[in-house]
Order: sequence, then C-alpha cells, then structure tokens
Amino acid sequence: MCKCLEVSRNSYYSWKRKQLNKENIAIEKNIFKKHIKEIYDNSKGTYGSPRIAAGIIKRGIQISRSYVARLMKEMGIKSILAKKFVATTNSKYEYQVASNILKRNFEVEDIGMVWVSDITYIRVGNKWNYLTTIIDLADRKIVGWSLSSDMTAENTVLCAWSMARQRRDIKDEFIFHSDRGHLEGVQYACNQIKNIFSFHRKIIQSMSRKGDCWDNAGHPML
Repeated sequence: MCKCLEVSRNSYYSWKRKQLNKENIAIEKNIFKKHIKEIYDNSKGTYGSPRIAAGIIKRGIQISRSYVARLMKEMGIKSILAKKFVATTNSKYEYQVASNILKRNFEVEDIGMVWVSDITYIRVGNKWNYLTTIIDLADRKIVGWSLSSDMTAENTVLCAWSMARQRRDIKDEFIFHSDRGHLEGVQYACNQIKNIFSFHRKIIQSMSRKGDCWDNAGHPML
C-alpha cells in the first residue's frame, strides 16, 4: 500500500500512532467525564471545577482544575450557587402591628402564659419549605408546628396554632409573641390571625420591634 501511494513506511507508522493517540485521548476524556458527572451528581449540583478536580485527584487520577472546567463546559453543567441568606421579615404592609408586650422577658414560670412563634426556611431539593413552630416559654416545649410548601397564613401560623390549642390550654392574660411577618404572607399581622386573637379575650398579641431579631430570641430557632 505504501508503494502504491508512494508513501514511506515511517510516514505511515507516524500517522498510525497519531490515530491511536486520538482514540486514547477520546477514551481518557470519557473516563474523566464519567468521574465529573458522578462527583457533580453526588454534590447535588453544588460542586464547581475546583472541588470536582480535588475529588478526582482523591481517586488517584491526576487532572487539572482548568481541564475539569473545560470538560464541564462541554458537558453543559455548572455549579448551582445556593443562597447563603434568605430574608424572611417584611414590615412593609398595611396591617397594624401589635406592641412589644413581652419585652424580652423570656423567663416564664407558668405553662400556658406565654407562647412564642417563628417561621424558618428549609431547603428541600431545589425548593423551599416553611416550618412554623410555637413553643411554650415555661417548659420550652413545641406545642404546635406546621410544615408547608407555601407562606399562606392558613398553612403556617393558623395550622400550628390549631395544633397548639388542641394540645394545651391557655390562661388569662396569655401572650402570643412573634415577629412582624414574612415576605410572602405577613402571617402574624394578617386579619385572619388578628380576628382570632381579638375574639378571644384571654389572648394578648405581642410583636418584635422592627429589624430586631433579639426580641424573639426566646424561640429555639433563633
């Protein structure tokens, strides 16, 4: 064949070695991509090229961060940056807020005298869920809670309140303390909550001052 094509044997073997090298490079690249995908999926998409490269090196395979970044670009994947902080309190609404009756008096002796409540964000997969809890300051027990996928008053505060009232009675001059409400629902200041509290003469509603989380520091979630 070399004679017919008038090609030297050295040229033919040089071309053959290049083809073999290309095949080996392709195989090696696929192996690297497999490791990248495994580590990326195990991190739930949060790892970028530096951490993935470190993970591959721990497996005994030498690879550079820049090469991992290039392969990730070819694969169309990138790290998902999770928000480090989620603002939850929103005091810009038309509802009238209650005064801070509790005034950081978190030492309570009698059960059923003071309950404090808060809502926190919990990341589940790529979505946020909302945990509402109510605790009795006397024994620090959670008397009511609710886990919901939305921030409506019905599925957060009202649900937790209903559970708490089934579990415990309240006494005269009972104080229910919370912050001023959260971004999507203004749960503690809405008319639904206020109507329940105003209808029951035993209940005195108390709210933290604007922008001061320490006013609700008696809650274990803070």
